[in-house]
Amino acid sequence: MSVKKILLPAIALLAICLVATTLLALTNQVTAGRIEKIAQETENAARSAVYPEAASFSDAKTVSSYTYYEALDAGGSVIGYTFTTSAKGYGGDVSVMTGVRADGSVRAIEILDVSDETPGLGQNAKQDKFKAQFADKQGEIGVSTASKSAENGIDALTGATYTSRGVTDAVNLALKLYAQIPKGGAVNG
Repeated sequence: MSVKKILLPAIALLAICLVATTLLALTNQVTAGRIEKIAQETENAARSAVYPEAASFSDAKTVSSYTYYEALDAGGSVIGYTFTTSAKGYGGDVSVMTGVRADGSVRAIEILDVSDETPGLGQNAKQDKFKAQFADKQGEIGVSTASKSAENGIDALTGATYTSRGVTDAVNLALKLYAQIPKGGAVNG
């Protein structure tokens, strides 16, 4: 085998890899700002969806390295909180926006991302019927399946128990974070 037969394909592959890498880097650089803007718009819409009665939201605050926002009425008083949390689903992480009332009960949830979950099964977590089960729940929320009933639980999506648990775990995390916020909005530690 000659050096020419080895060297020419290697150089061609190297050139292809360099061009592809450069194009991907440029595409990322061009779209990064737009992607960030869309993500922020999605979170703002979800925040308003879980707390439609809020006149405004506070600036971002932090508890245990998670960001949350206070939902404010027209007079500027805190009426609740919104948390963005995620947990492991079936195909990857599920991301959830949870609205928590000042009494610690769930106001509503909005699914931010279940794109890695199975279409027609886990992605059904976006349906209003599933999300509505979380309203007014407090404390540790469980998942009820055909074989097991959970106290203070929600009914799992048919064929998507892992996704249901992931969403529930994300909501439970939001409730735990809420518990770390002292009255008045000051943050522990």
